[in-house]
Amino acid sequence: MGNCLASPVENHSPIVTQPSTSVDGKEKAIKPSKSSNNRHGPENKGSTAAGGGGTVAELVPPSGRIILTPNLKKFTYAELQSATRNFRPEAVVGEGGFGTVFKGWVDRETLAPSKPGVGMPVAIKKSKLESCQGLQEWKAEVDLLGKFNHPNLVRLLGYCREGKYFILIYEYMEGGNLETHLFRNGGDRIPWDTRLNIATGTAQGLTFLHSSADKVIYRDFKASNILLDRDFNAKLSDFGLARLGPADNKSHVSTRIIGSYGYADPEYIATGHLYVKSDVYGFGVMLLELLTGLKVIDVRRPSEALNLIEWAKPSLAEKRKLKKIMDPRLENQYPPRAAFQVAKLVLKCLQLQPKHRPSMEEVLVTLQQINNSIMVNPN
Repeated sequence: MGNCLASPVENHSPIVTQPSTSVDGKEKAIKPSKSSNNRHGPENKGSTAAGGGGTVAELVPPSGRIILTPNLKKFTYAELQSATRNFRPEAVVGEGGFGTVFKGWVDRETLAPSKPGVGMPVAIKKSKLESCQGLQEWKAEVDLLGKFNHPNLVRLLGYCREGKYFILIYEYMEGGNLETHLFRNGGDRIPWDTRLNIATGTAQGLTFLHSSADKVIYRDFKASNILLDRDFNAKLSDFGLARLGPADNKSHVSTRIIGSYGYADPEYIATGHLYVKSDVYGFGVMLLELLTGLKVIDVRRPSEALNLIEWAKPSLAEKRKLKKIMDPRLENQYPPRAAFQVAKLVLKCLQLQPKHRPSMEEVLVTLQQINNSIMVNPN
C-alpha cells in the first residue's frame, strides 16, 4: 500500500489504467459557482495553474452536460512549441506527478498558437519523459474529462500525442490552486464566505460526476486539484485517477489502492473496494482543511497533530472546542453557527463506513442551506 499512495510531502498520485472510449468519440460515451460577495478579485490573485475558466467556460450550462462527441483540438507538438516559446522555463506555472504545466497563448477562435499576451492564455500539461503515469493518465483525461461540460470542472480544450510526448491543453485558471492559497506562508487570508463558496462549487462538480449515468468516481479529491479563477470560483482538475463507478447494482468496484495520503477513504485502503462515497470522504477532509487552515498530513507538526483528522475530530462536535481549532487567519470573522454546521457535516463525511456517509447531493444541499441561513441571519 505504501507504494500505491502518494508521498505525504509531494502529494503526487500514481496512475491506474482506465476504461477507455475513443478520442474521436466514436465508441460508447459516458453519460455556476459565482460569488456575489466574494472579496477576492483581480487585485488579489494567486499563482497560476492549469485549469478551466476563460471565455469558453462561460457558455457552460449551470447544470452541466455530457458531450457525446467532444470537439477537442488535436494539436501538433510544433504548435505547442510555438504557443509556449519552445516550452521556455519562464512559461512554467506548475509541476506534478504527470509532468510540467506551461502557460501558452492561442487564438480564441481557432486555438492556433499566438504571441505571448495575444489571444487567450491556456495551460499546457506536458508529460515528463521519466513519468510512470504518462500514457495512462493522458488517456484517462482525454476519455473522461473531454466529455464533461460543467461550470465546476476544468475544461479540456485539446491534446497532443507525438512520439514520446503526451500533452493536454486546458483553459487557464488565474487563481492557482486551493492548496497554495490555504497553506502557503504569508498568503492572503481567505475570507469565510469565499471558503464556503469554494466548498459549494466543488460539491457541485462532484455531484455532477456522481449523478452521471456511469457514476464517475473522481478518486483524487484534494486541495491541490481544486483550481480557482480570479474571483475564486472553484473547478476540479486532474482526472487521471478518475474511473467509472460500480455497475449491475454493485456497491463498489475493486481496484488496486491508489490516491493521496490523508484524503483516501480508509475502507478503500483496507479492502481495495472503491465506492462512489469514497469521494465524500476526501471532500470531508478538504472541508476540515478549510475550517482549520491546516494540511491533512504535515510532517512538520508535532506527532500528536501529524494527522489532522485524528487531532481535530474530538473538537468538531462542540462549539467551544471548535473555536480553538478554527483557522486563526480568519481572525474570528466567521459566523460561529455556520462553522459548527460545517463541522458537523465534516463528521458525517468522515464516517469510516461508506454507507454511513451522505451522498454528494446531500452534502451540496446542506452547504446551500448553510449559505442561505447566513444570508438570513449573518450571525
